Parts: sequence; C-alpha cells; structure tokens
Amino acid sequence: MRLAIGIDFNGGAYRGWQTQQDGVRSVQETLEKAISVVADHSVTVIGAGRTDAGVHAAGMVAHFDTDARRSARNWLLGVNTRLPDDIALRWVVPVSDEFHARFKAVARRYRYVIFNHPIRSSQLAGMATWHYHALDLARMQAAAEHLVGVHDFTSFRAIACQSKKAVRDVQFLRLTQKGPLIVLDIQADGFLHHMVRNIVGVLMSVGQGKAEPVWAKEVLEARDRTLGGVTAPADGLYFVDALYPSQFELPKEPLGPVFLAGFV
Repeated sequence: MRLAIGIDFNGGAYRGWQTQQDGVRSVQETLEKAISVVADHSVTVIGAGRTDAGVHAAGMVAHFDTDARRSARNWLLGVNTRLPDDIALRWVVPVSDEFHARFKAVARRYRYVIFNHPIRSSQLAGMATWHYHALDLARMQAAAEHLVGVHDFTSFRAIACQSKKAVRDVQFLRLTQKGPLIVLDIQADGFLHHMVRNIVGVLMSVGQGKAEPVWAKEVLEARDRTLGGVTAPADGLYFVDALYPSQFELPKEPLGPVFLAGFV
C-alpha cells in the first residue's frame, strides 16, 4: 500500500532534504530510517520538493510504499518516537498507487520570513533572516509584481542548478508585514535551485533603497544570474505546502511556520 505523509522539520542540522552520497545528515535519510523501523522493512521516501541545506519545512508532503499493516495513529506515533526533535510527522493517510508526492504536485508554496529590526533576536536565530536596515514593503511589493506570471527565471537560479529549463509559472508573490516581521509568500508550478532566496535578495535590495522596483524586471529579462544580486540566507525559508488534484483528498493544516499562526 502507498501512504502519504505530512512533515515539518527544522533544517538547520541537515544538508537539505535529499540523501547525500557522502553520508552527511539529510531529512530524507533520517525519515527513511525511522519509518523502516516501524515498517520492519527498508522504505524509500519520496518528497514533494528538494530543500537546500538549512531550509525548513512546515508542510512538506511525501509518500512511501509498504506491505506493513498499521493504523494511521500507530504509524504517526511510532515514527515520531524514532525521529529526532527537529523532524515530525503531522499526518499519515493511505492513497492510491496513482499518487506521487513529486510528480503529481501541481504547485508548491514557500514562505520566507525576515526579522526587520536594528537588533537581532536570539529567539528567532536560525528561524528567520535578520535584516537590520529598514525595508520599505511597498517598494518590495512593487518589485515583486514584475515576477508574477510565466517567465524565464535564469537570473534567479543558482549557477549549479541542474534543471533543464528555467521557465516557471509564479502564481502569486505577496508580502505581508506585522511589526518587525515581513513574510514573503510565493506559489509556483515549480522552483529552481535557490530561486526563492535569489528573489528575496533582489527584493530586499529594493526595499532598502539600493535599487528601484523596476530593477526586478530588468534582472528577470537579462537572464543572467551574475546580475541578480545577493542570495538571501537559507534560515528564513520554509516549504509550506504542496498542491495536488482534489481526487487525492490529502489533509490540510494551517500554513506554517507555527510561530506565524494567525499572521496571514
């Protein structure tokens, strides 16, 4: 049988989602080891996305196949007792063999959290990006509008990105502020390596007054990563949702991260 799972994790101690050849810690491998103990056989976990080192998740979706018969509650409790404190299963549901966490996802959603304050916060260390220069939200949103829609995002992907094409459909890109917290909320049919972090880097430069909002459009149209400015740190980035056709009826929880509950 095939089981879909919802996961949240703090990525600070991991080299990203995907299992690494050199044996360093990854979220995928850690999950596989815990689930394999409960299943009593080796399990491969397939995720909706491949997060980078230090990136978090508050709504990752994955699946695995098993011939072990357990209730959803027993899977949830059993696996969570074998996971470290920085990874947790949120839900487990049986799905048809047609479901595939990666290939059936029609869109993915990320949030980027900025703590915009002259003094850093120890409580948000590793959980949000601290930016001490004041940021103008209206300027950042004006720049963001240039990036919504179907575009070639070559300028916003890492030099080492292995994707064969750079065209992506950004369905929305919104910024919200409450006090010193600024949250960028972006959804697209897919993302390139470092794409969100490079977008945030451009928007923060605009928000700080280093460039005008139209610069985002100029960078986009140049299709040249070297013109795209600084890559924002990983610690503010969260994978928060993967969207699937309604036929799969996956659970839906409030968007994370949890410390933003009721924020947007």
